[in-house]
Amino acid sequence: IASSLVQKTYSANFPGEFGGGVINLTTRAVPDESFVKISAGISGDTETTFGTGYTYYGSDYDWFGFDDGRRDPGPNLQSFLDSGQSLNDPGVDQQAILTELGDPNLILLQSTDELPVNWSGGITAGTSVDVFSDGRFGVIAAASLSNKYRNRFITRQAALNGDLDLDQTGNQFQTDQRILANAMLGFGLEVGEHRFRLTNLYIRDSLKRASLAQISDLTDDDDDLFQNTGWYERQLLDTQFVGELEFGDLSIDLRGGYAQTQREAPNEWEFVYSRDLNPSGGFDDIYLNLQNGGQRGRTTVAFSDLTEDLYYGGLDVSYQLTNWLGVTVGGAYTDTERLSRRREFDIRTTGDYPLAFGALRPDNLLGDALIALGYDTEAQTAGGIGPFSYTIIDTTAADPAFSAGLEIKAGYAQARIEPLAGVSLDAGVRYEDATQQVVPLGLDGLPSGSANATLLNNDYWLPAATLTWEIADSLQARFNASKTIARPQFRELILQTYYDPESNRQFTGNPGLVDSELTNYEARVEYYWGSGSKFSLAGFYKDIENPIEVFSSFNDNTVVSRFANAPQAELYGAEVEVQWNKDLYTLGDWWDSKRFVAIANYTYTQSDISVQAGDQVNVPELGGLQSASNFFEDGTALTGQSDHIANIQLGLEDLDRVSQMTFLFNYGSKRVISRSTLSRPDILENPGLTIDFVARQGFELAGTDMEVKFEARNLTGRDHFEYQTTGTTRIENNSYDVGRNFSLSVSAEF
Repeated sequence: IASSLVQKTYSANFPGEFGGGVINLTTRAVPDESFVKISAGISGDTETTFGTGYTYYGSDYDWFGFDDGRRDPGPNLQSFLDSGQSLNDPGVDQQAILTELGDPNLILLQSTDELPVNWSGGITAGTSVDVFSDGRFGVIAAASLSNKYRNRFITRQAALNGDLDLDQTGNQFQTDQRILANAMLGFGLEVGEHRFRLTNLYIRDSLKRASLAQISDLTDDDDDLFQNTGWYERQLLDTQFVGELEFGDLSIDLRGGYAQTQREAPNEWEFVYSRDLNPSGGFDDIYLNLQNGGQRGRTTVAFSDLTEDLYYGGLDVSYQLTNWLGVTVGGAYTDTERLSRRREFDIRTTGDYPLAFGALRPDNLLGDALIALGYDTEAQTAGGIGPFSYTIIDTTAADPAFSAGLEIKAGYAQARIEPLAGVSLDAGVRYEDATQQVVPLGLDGLPSGSANATLLNNDYWLPAATLTWEIADSLQARFNASKTIARPQFRELILQTYYDPESNRQFTGNPGLVDSELTNYEARVEYYWGSGSKFSLAGFYKDIENPIEVFSSFNDNTVVSRFANAPQAELYGAEVEVQWNKDLYTLGDWWDSKRFVAIANYTYTQSDISVQAGDQVNVPELGGLQSASNFFEDGTALTGQSDHIANIQLGLEDLDRVSQMTFLFNYGSKRVISRSTLSRPDILENPGLTIDFVARQGFELAGTDMEVKFEARNLTGRDHFEYQTTGTTRIENNSYDVGRNFSLSVSAEF
């Protein structure tokens, strides 16, 4: 990274979807001198490393973040998926499909006594050469790979009613193995005052999930075992060109690029085994999976595949007309297309399925011999069992796929005016015209005509103005007012279920969502003094029309979260930040180049959702238009908003060489992470206080520049809490121990 810019206030040259800030990162393209840097590291945490965990074999290349093809649909299943047929159509061989699905390497959960240490490695290299009479051409390449394990022993509870009487209670033990691969290749050209960069980025994030949960259903008086195995691949390919041309008072910025995002989750398996909490004999006290759609056991498998292509381009032209007036005009275009497919199959038995078979482990439950027996009535008769058979139900046949698109055409103009010494005004307006649509597709891949479609055609004028007053050389005040928007993301619109491994819950979109419109105001005072020290105080206010909120419901061992537009909300607060840098040379020779750094930030925020009589919410999956009070309560806070957020950094650094050690204190008060339904309390998260320590030290070894980094995270062992409470009764929805995390890495630069 060559530079970074953080802007918390909106201006017209930024996209209209401006939530609360933007970070502009500029990659290095032309290094000053050739270099090669190699790094390696290890890490672990007290809940996972060297402890017991779950896994399954998967494929030979899982450690590398790639599947070797084992998880791809078999030829019979793939032929069926490509045919556009339904499972009950003539010619569909369900037995052949079932035989392909039951691969023991993908469904046999295994316990490992000692999970290994996490590891990472990377290499970065760059060089540059002189070109033309005043130019320089550079190349930078980087690649890295990391492998990390995480255990979570999760308390899962669900309420029966608003008093939080327990409906379900139990625990889930989950081990995630995350493999992250990155690569970057950048080219840069500097000719005179002109700069050109071509950056190619590749990121692949793969997660291998192995989970076992035991949940008691107190209403149905049964005890359930849930076994889940999954593999989640996310991949990004991004190519971006940037050209910065300087012609005296005239500057031209060009940008364009292409990005492709993919998410694949093949073979998401769930096996459910049940037993009676009040057994009366026989098989009542034995966990059985009779594969009868949840009456006593269930077996499901899902295949999902998402591909998104994004094309974008933009042009900015700036001209300094006079010393006190500069103008900029520009335009931007983005075109995003997404295809998202998901097929879930519920494997069921029919007829008189023998109870003893239900006690088999998953790989035997779907073993070739047992599947063949289910289709061999003569063998069943000879064995004195049955008759029984198998059938597959496609639970996603109604809407198996969705195509989605978002096209944005934008233009803007802004001016920077300095009417008086020490006073400047940045003012502009942006126009955006956007078409966003979601089209449900049928089994044949053509538009199905389903009602779960979305079409949003909107255009906006988005003004922004920032007044800056330099009260003194080191003191300034800024005032900003703007209008921005927030469009629903595709995942929030598409009525398709997906599992998020991080939050450990399922999400389903809402095709009835609309854009949110924001009016923003901010006032900020900044004071600077010696050695880079500074103080800032700010107040902010946002009026939000149709904010998008998350609400959740509970089903068996699953939390299903959905999205809805609240009618209106306000968000306001204040922020104070102090950075104090103190040179320590007065303490003696060793302290000559040392500096103490203290940074503190505190933000106080309040928000209120407004629900009035007659306000409506559109949730097609749950009945369409209905009273907003069914989902939102007037005066409640927005999801994700903490009243108090505080961060403190206390560190010692060396100004002449790489040497730094820092303590970091982070605090967040409790916040709503999801609305609840049926008059139950909202789901809360309590981040609390965490303390981290980070240190790095540079040194020379055999003429090579070396650097060692050490990190100790969550020193107090703060746990993760997601819960519901009435004030007197509390239940845990997704709470688990986090543990303390330690990492050590070393790098060498040649």
